[in-house]
Amino acid sequence: MEPGLQWQPELFDNGQSNEVMGLDLNLPGIQISPLSCPIYRDWPIFVETRNHKRLKLEDSADESISRNGSKTSLPKLQFRDHIWAYTQRYLAIEAMEEAAVNALAGTEQENEIKAEEGTGVGEEMKLVQQLISCAEAVACRDKIHASALLSELRANALVFGTSFQRVASCFVQGLADRLALVQPLGSVGVIGLTAKAMPVSFEKDEALSLVYELCPQIQFGHFVANASILEAFEGESFVHVVDLGMTLGLSRGHQWLNLMKSLVHRSGQPPKRLRITGVGTCPERLQAIGEDLEQYAKTLKLNFEFSIVESNLENLKPGDFKTSANEALVINSILQLHCVVKESRGALNSVLQKLHELCPKLFVLVEQDSSHNGPFFLGRFMEALHYYSAIFDSLDTMLPKYDTRRAKMEQFYFAEEIKNIVSCEGPARIERHERVDQWRRRMSRAGFQPAPIKMVMQAKKWLGKFKVCEGYTIVEDKGCLVLGWKSKPIIAASCWK
Repeated sequence: MEPGLQWQPELFDNGQSNEVMGLDLNLPGIQISPLSCPIYRDWPIFVETRNHKRLKLEDSADESISRNGSKTSLPKLQFRDHIWAYTQRYLAIEAMEEAAVNALAGTEQENEIKAEEGTGVGEEMKLVQQLISCAEAVACRDKIHASALLSELRANALVFGTSFQRVASCFVQGLADRLALVQPLGSVGVIGLTAKAMPVSFEKDEALSLVYELCPQIQFGHFVANASILEAFEGESFVHVVDLGMTLGLSRGHQWLNLMKSLVHRSGQPPKRLRITGVGTCPERLQAIGEDLEQYAKTLKLNFEFSIVESNLENLKPGDFKTSANEALVINSILQLHCVVKESRGALNSVLQKLHELCPKLFVLVEQDSSHNGPFFLGRFMEALHYYSAIFDSLDTMLPKYDTRRAKMEQFYFAEEIKNIVSCEGPARIERHERVDQWRRRMSRAGFQPAPIKMVMQAKKWLGKFKVCEGYTIVEDKGCLVLGWKSKPIIAASCWK
């Protein structure tokens, strides 16, 4: 029997309620281990949800029901059973939402568009099941079954299809790459890749620029960071910003151009000197950004200094930075520190402790708010599928179906992240996104104290002026600000001192 395709939930006869379907199977709360592999089927199954304590289905449980006076044992639930329940629930809700939209709109044009898309709930459910079954086969190193499923998926996951078809196509690429690295049964894990920086190309630069211009994620981080930095620099004469990763690789220092303008035009005297230190591994690009910032500072008559630290984050040392006792220092990290997270906790903790030695007045941290660094491949796969489905859904709402800008962002930016999460292991896997609660623990462990962000109303006003489509939300979470799409967290910003 092919996993996830032929199984039917015939656990109860007609008239009997299926209590398993009543479990809270929301995807973000599931902690998944590869229990569907044959070697694990005799183990107890653990399922943890957001709203329920951990449930344990013991092998020794002798559950039975009475049917016409006789007792019949229930079949043991497997991993794919819970996945089937989740997909049923997910697709049923999606179908109801689509039906509600169509009922309100009720126009023939929308019905024609839906007919042209040609993907009904049944087909999309099959695509979800195929993806999950393929991920299970890859996790179990079943190359024959996985290859057959990949062939079917390539025919159904279209780059210019629905939002879910498009995100599925990215996961198909990642699964194919991972399958090519899988070792035979009897070995452990996958063949490791050499960790190296991704080459810069025109397509990737263009895709990053489009994400910055059209999507609110990066600009949200810049807005919260700059507002917090301005507050920290209030009344200071000598100010210094250390930018980890220096503008994410964007060709211009958008964040710092805005900060300079705000420092000069706010009430009171501007600082006597602003110093910015860019950290990165491409000194030519950093120098070009620095020259642009220097030219802009001259137009504002702002005393400005720019310096470069050519290093990756793991090799940073406190002595690399030119600091002085009379300046207010702020560290800025926008979507950078997750790349330092490894299987061992020591790597990131070491970097954070070195940064703590600089005694910054403020540390601004902006990261993806999702759990893509779990110990099990299937768990990461499901979390990433849920997370990027929300992002692709937002892109689907923002831009027309055949807009080339959307295709560039999806294929050259988000698809690269997806493939790294799905196909890579060891040092090669750098997209190790974690939830904001985990970052709280990591920052506290390194000696930082939280500095709550109190600007949720200001952030919501900024979002309203961004001229983005409806569906994005900003909420406060224990002193952090979280940008989400239809209640799904996307980006979290926090401050530390």
